[in-house]
Parts: sequence; C-alpha cells; structure tokens
Amino acid sequence: MPAKKIIIDTDPGQDDAVAILLALASPDEIDVLGITAVAGNVPLDLTQKNARIICELAGRTDVPVFSGCDCPIGRTLVTAEHVHGKTGLDGPVLPDPQMPLQDLHAVDFIIQTLREHPSGTITLCPLGPLTNIATALTKAPDIAKKIAAIVLMGGAYFEVGNITPTAEFNIYVDPEAADIVFRSGIDITVMPLDVTHKALVTKSRNDAFRALGTQVGNAVAEMTDFFERFDKEKYGSAGAPLHDPCVTAYLIQPELFSGRYINVEIETRSELTRGMSVADWWRVTDRPANATYIGDLDANGFFNLLTDRLSRF
Repeated sequence: MPAKKIIIDTDPGQDDAVAILLALASPDEIDVLGITAVAGNVPLDLTQKNARIICELAGRTDVPVFSGCDCPIGRTLVTAEHVHGKTGLDGPVLPDPQMPLQDLHAVDFIIQTLREHPSGTITLCPLGPLTNIATALTKAPDIAKKIAAIVLMGGAYFEVGNITPTAEFNIYVDPEAADIVFRSGIDITVMPLDVTHKALVTKSRNDAFRALGTQVGNAVAEMTDFFERFDKEKYGSAGAPLHDPCVTAYLIQPELFSGRYINVEIETRSELTRGMSVADWWRVTDRPANATYIGDLDANGFFNLLTDRLSRF
C-alpha cells in the first residue's frame, strides 16, 4: 500500500514535535507533503520556527514549512506558555533553524496542494487550533470534496476541559474555526482528551526514549520531562499525556484505537462553555453523525510503536 499523503497543521508544542517526528520516521506509511504552522500553544513566529527546528532535528530539511494564520477567526489569541514554556519547545536545547521558511502562506499551500492532487489522496492532520483549515475551506470551498479525511487532535467530552472547565485548548482557541470544520461534511476522526489522556509518558516509557542514546531520543525525553511537571501537578497522573502523536500513530496503526461514529458539535456562543465539544457519545439526539470520535487506545502498543520509530533517527 502506498504511503498516505498528509499535510501536518501544527502549533509546536512538545507533543506536536513528537507527532511530527513520528510521521517523519514512518515514510513507508506517511508521506509528509508539508507542514503548516498556526498560532496556538505559542504565537506564530515561534510555531513556524519550532516546526523547522523539528524538521532539522529529524534530518528532514526537504519537508517544506509554511507560516499560516497568526490569530483565530474573530478572537484574541490565547496561548499556553504555562504548559509548553516561553519557546513552546522548552526542555532540550536545540539550535535555531537554518532551513528557510517557505514564501507561500500556509492556507494557500493547503488549497494549492489539494487542487493539484487527485481527490481523496490527501489527509489533513491538524494538531492545533483549526484556524488554517477553516480559513482554507472558507476561501476555497471546492477543496472540501478533495480532502480524503481530517484526523485531528482536539476536543473532550468525558475528560471535559483542560483550559476551561468545559473546553480543550485547541478547540477553545478558535471555536469558530472548529465549527466550520465539523460542519464541512468531510470525513473527520477526532483524538480528544478522552483518548490522549491514556497515552501517558510514565518514567519507564520516558527512560526508553532516553535509552535510544540518540539526539532525537534525548530531545524527546527532555521535552516530556519539561511539560510533565504541569500535567502531574494538575491531574495527579503518573506522567504527561502525549496528545498529538495519537494523530500520527492512528495513521500508522489504526488498530491501536477504538471509538464511535457520532455527532460532534462545537459551542461558539456561550462564554461559560465556549469551545466545548458536545459529543453525542450515547447517541441520544437525532443529530446526524459527522465524526469518528476516538475513546480508547492500546497504550503499550502506542508507546512500542513510538519508541521503535524514534529509534530510526
């Protein structure tokens, strides 16, 4: 089977970095056509820089990186330096990137690439706020029918919220963008906190990254060492959840995950529940299903895959 062509839309973020590394380490399954940066965990000037840092860490300067939207649709940007540090990649000491940022805007790259390829051959993989994706769909509605699928990290239902009592960060930052995407009719698979909180980097799992004895293995271990302090304190968990790598792991080994095809809608009006992902898990409404909502994963299988692929660098 040929490698799945994807565009990674991201706001790195340590867990975004691991998701990118997993994709770049898996060329037999994943062909990364480009990486598009969006404002989210940190502002855009840092997310586009961080995306290039990770490409260089992986030795993949051939992967083009594009800078996208610097603020949400009609909202003031909310960032997450309290989790990821002032750079977004706090933890390891990594050099500034030397590879160039592409001149084309990320939204235009998404549109152009989808139009140039046959319908149903490109999957979009958003790891941050959905601003770039929604802007592309609004600017060029014809691309919706060209997209094979969208596999995204975002939302929560049983795990409620991590930035407010009811909202997950990526959806909260730009709920209007999320609403556009979830109403698009595109095949969507969602990796919410409900599943990503089960992908915990315990000490033994992080030791396995470090034991690889490589620059990538050490960098990943240092990234998780940094941001797990926040999650351990907040959730009382044994380690930090690796949210975004669930997206790329699903593309490689979907059998590691399970979920339901249900209706998911986004709250955009209420200040109390702004950005809430209303997931009809029990199918108690007559609203039509629009997303495969993942609820569980084989955590040991997930970390075995991740460690094995990172060892390739």
